[in-house]
Amino acid sequence: MKEPGPAHPISIVANPNRIRVFAGDRVIANTTGALTLRETTLPAVHYIPREDTDMTLLSRTAHSTHCPFKGDASYFNVNVDGHAAENAVWSYEQPFPAVAEIRERLAFYPNKVRIEEIAD
Repeated sequence: MKEPGPAHPISIVANPNRIRVFAGDRVIANTTGALTLRETTLPAVHYIPREDTDMTLLSRTAHSTHCPFKGDASYFNVNVDGHAAENAVWSYEQPFPAVAEIRERLAFYPNKVRIEEIAD
């Protein structure tokens, strides 16, 4: 486990905007409770509460990855109208203490789904 710091900054802030995630034309997540994580020079990532996501459209996969700063991520496919986006969603179910706020929230790959951020 590595701690975020000046050499590898990570910030997590409540996002004041509405975040909607689409698979095709179908809304699969809709929230005003997203947390936005910024890590070094990587693009910002929105972490969405599971209760604001249609979990019936997601199926857990065997895929996993490890981040030395955040922990182990589990993955989900998105299944909408007979089409699957493989490993399109990830979640840190037991994140390291420095990023505990993202626990069990969902993040979506923008190249596999469409993500809209709308100022409310």
